[in-house]
Amino acid sequence: MSWLDAMLARHEGELVELRRDLHRHPELSRKETRTTASVVARLSTAGLSPRVLSGGTGLVCDVGSGRGPVVALRADIDALPVHDSKDVPYRSTTDGVCHACGHDVHTAVLVGAGLALADIADELPGRVRLVFQPAEEVMPGGAIEAIDDGVLDGVSSIFALHCHPGYEVGQVGVRAGAITSSADMVEVVLTGLGGHTARPHATSDLVYAAARVVTDLPAALSRLVDPRQGLSVVFGSIAGGVAPNVIPRVATVRGTVRVLGEQAWHDAPKLVEELVAATVAPLGATYEVSYTRGVPPVCNEVGATAVMMTGIARALGPDAVQPTEQSLGGEDFSWYLQQVPGAMARLGVRPAIGAVDLHTASFDVDERCIGVGVRVMAETALEALHTYA
Repeated sequence: MSWLDAMLARHEGELVELRRDLHRHPELSRKETRTTASVVARLSTAGLSPRVLSGGTGLVCDVGSGRGPVVALRADIDALPVHDSKDVPYRSTTDGVCHACGHDVHTAVLVGAGLALADIADELPGRVRLVFQPAEEVMPGGAIEAIDDGVLDGVSSIFALHCHPGYEVGQVGVRAGAITSSADMVEVVLTGLGGHTARPHATSDLVYAAARVVTDLPAALSRLVDPRQGLSVVFGSIAGGVAPNVIPRVATVRGTVRVLGEQAWHDAPKLVEELVAATVAPLGATYEVSYTRGVPPVCNEVGATAVMMTGIARALGPDAVQPTEQSLGGEDFSWYLQQVPGAMARLGVRPAIGAVDLHTASFDVDERCIGVGVRVMAETALEALHTYA
């Protein structure tokens, strides 16, 4: 057996149980204290020296002591405010919180990669830095705080995997260039005098104005932005009033702005502000736009993508490498790639039956993906150490 075969023979069951334990006890962004403690304890048992990040959650840990390059591997550790609807023994025990995006898998995979690399630490021609990052699910993301905490100091490249139910276990989606979009949040608060629905002309009809914002803003943006930039505005929340015969004094809409191209991402806040103003001005409403910058697109560097493809092929065979499309999902891994070259790939996790999308209450994985992810991350780290030496 190879060193990875031997390591997984000893630890794969343990890593699956780690994933299930994290799934039972999910924690929201910046509250991942139990998760952090669990990872610290396991890495410490392996003789490693993890350091908790200054915010109190998340950690970083170097494997090896060689004088060569430092290669980082990143996992995110937070869960989502989503109810877990699955009927499984490892169902979430925390009401309204669930690992519906696979971060429990990411964490178990990176722990496994750390244990595997620790077995050959004396042979590494450099160091591998394990980054367990908190708060990926909030904007602009915990990656910024992790970078400020020094996780990229001396790092030559960084790599990550993200669960993808669109691929079978044993397949990994890879793409050079942009693999995700930007993701921002926008909130528009409309105010007026309020009044009776019998006399909408005597006040500002804020429900109507809010509906105009929800429909007209995306439509107008589609005519003002190059369609090749792929800008998408979708509102997930609209609120105003409680009585059918009362025009409210406040109405609020909230949504996301996602852009495939970086230039349109930079231009979006000004355009949104201008279009909201033009939409509500004729209706006599007062408006306030709160535009929250989220994350830029994850742009995989060409050389780092080639490194990861080689690592995947060595771990699983060349047929495992699958082409993948750019998505409109957002990922704060993009902030790392603003600083150093790197790449993120999509780990196939599709269960045998009942495959559902990320961020859904019934999301689950085929847990064989954990061993696959360990192999990919470990081989990618080794390939990167030799490439960037």
